[in-house]
Amino acid sequence: MAIKQDTATALDLAKKVLRTEAAAILGLVDRLNGDFERAVDLLFGCKGRVIVTGMGKSGIICRKIAATLSSTGTSAFFLHPAEAIHGDLGAIRDEDVIIALSHSGETEELVRLIESIRRIGAGLIAITGSPRSTLGRSADVTLDCSIAEEACPMNLVPTASTTASLALGDALAMTLLVRKGFREEQFASLHPGGKIGKKLMTVEAVMQGSDAAPRVALTAVMPDVIHEMSSKRLGMTCVVDADGRLAGVFTDGDLRRLMTKRPPNAVLALTAGEAMTPNPLTIGRTVLAVEALRIMEAHKITSVVVVDRDRKVEGVVHLHDLWRTQMF
Repeated sequence: MAIKQDTATALDLAKKVLRTEAAAILGLVDRLNGDFERAVDLLFGCKGRVIVTGMGKSGIICRKIAATLSSTGTSAFFLHPAEAIHGDLGAIRDEDVIIALSHSGETEELVRLIESIRRIGAGLIAITGSPRSTLGRSADVTLDCSIAEEACPMNLVPTASTTASLALGDALAMTLLVRKGFREEQFASLHPGGKIGKKLMTVEAVMQGSDAAPRVALTAVMPDVIHEMSSKRLGMTCVVDADGRLAGVFTDGDLRRLMTKRPPNAVLALTAGEAMTPNPLTIGRTVLAVEALRIMEAHKITSVVVVDRDRKVEGVVHLHDLWRTQMF
């Protein structure tokens, strides 16, 4: 029974912690006002870097906010305030914007840093639980991140306050992302590795390009068409005009259907231009691979041709190419 009682107590406490932290985040919603919009304006207009700074647990949150900004198209980094006032002030320029986190707003190292930030001329956004604190009153924009209580049973350990700060930082980063028109393609270029990189891989990275892409001329006779399909092993071939522009495609499925309707000799006498499917679906090389997969599934095809603006063939993406990347 003692074990069950301990388990129940642990679960109750854990649920209370989660509810307290959730309430801290929800409490921010009604406090969002013009100050938040001014903070986004300041970040959007930043011609330098965004520097995020804070001590202790707030410093850890700062590192995450800086990383999120960096991954979404805003040049950002973390600056330790103690190191800044002991020789690293050269990292701050007048074109930069500083985001400073301090729940009390009176963190000694940050307060000492304020004078230097003002002297250099950088912008200053404060995220604090005490808007009337030294930090709050000194900033160009102050965001109220106050909470009712910490999730710590002693109301001492930074828990709900750091969670709320992180959420507010995420809100800034995501709002700024939309304001900048940041696109999936840009996100992909900043995340070339790992699962995200694979999911955001472009067609160019997986297509069969150059000589690997099967293609025949409009005038190619069927034996040559079949040879090209067989040698490139994609079950299809592009059919191009004299300028290399895509005119159509011919697949092994097309060949089977022809063989059921016409005598073999008649089929072999056809040219690619006579047997092809004209005006096939195409995509560009910068399209995401996941979008190529969606197109194939929607149209029940196994390959899609990659063309440039002049409809010249740049490659072919096959369903097997996508599955080999293990991105799905």
